[in-house]
Amino acid sequence: MAKLLTAPELKVNLFSQWHDYYELTKPKVVALMLLTVLVGMCLALPGSLPLQPLILGLIGIGMMAGSAAALNHVIDRKIDHEMARTHRRPLPEGKLSPQKALIFAFSIGIIGFVLLFMWVNPLTAWLTFASLIGYAVVYTLYLKRATPQNITIGGLAGAMPPLLGWTAVTNEFHGHALLLVIIIFAWTPPHFWALAIHRREDYAKVNIPMLPVTHGVEFTKTCILLYTLLLAVATLFPVVVGMSGFIYLLGSSALSMGFIYKAWLLKYRESAGMAMGLFRFSIYHLMVLFVLLLVDHYWLITL
Repeated sequence: MAKLLTAPELKVNLFSQWHDYYELTKPKVVALMLLTVLVGMCLALPGSLPLQPLILGLIGIGMMAGSAAALNHVIDRKIDHEMARTHRRPLPEGKLSPQKALIFAFSIGIIGFVLLFMWVNPLTAWLTFASLIGYAVVYTLYLKRATPQNITIGGLAGAMPPLLGWTAVTNEFHGHALLLVIIIFAWTPPHFWALAIHRREDYAKVNIPMLPVTHGVEFTKTCILLYTLLLAVATLFPVVVGMSGFIYLLGSSALSMGFIYKAWLLKYRESAGMAMGLFRFSIYHLMVLFVLLLVDHYWLITL
């Protein structure tokens, strides 16, 4: 006979289940992504933002991003089980079944798409859907297992959020939004390759052709350094076109110098844990960079 749960046990069990579903959405990644969405929205308009596309746009894009993350969990569940970084995720630990995870992923994805299509605009809905397919299917299912340039090519899907924010409040493409996409596109390889160096043995064990596995750690360090230089150039684009001013220029230049210096240390003066330190720095780099875009935008408006 099945054991009946007491009220406290039932409460703990329900919380655990909801927390497992929450973890499927990669909330920290989605939170950083939504920051870039918000900045895209704010930079698109000179004044206050319309409330409906602001709120429903963030919710819809966030739900579809969470759906893509959950699909990534389902597709990668076998290799996640073998890797130290991911073996405690809900699917490898058996806390959720793949079927439940799929139902969850499709449910929040469909709800997010409907919200965007009906109450934001169809352009944003379809662009967000394309990003979902790009990450969950093209990158996770194919590129990740097919080429050491997986993160370079697949990074385009992850670079789309500022454009999604821009189209959510304007319902149109704009070159300035694409400049924000280029920044994240250039940021993604050094960000992820630093993690790949730290987890090289994990990726080798599950036959994922990350750059440090296929071309060696030293070659990857060189690529990281070169990409930080490329990123430094990309971060200047908003200033060149007049989208941002002195505050952003000063702050982004300091961030770029810090990123280049840390990449140089990784290449020529590496010490224990430096790759992971660079990975963590890159997260704060992107977060602060987009906050600077926001601060500079509203500072210029008040002048």
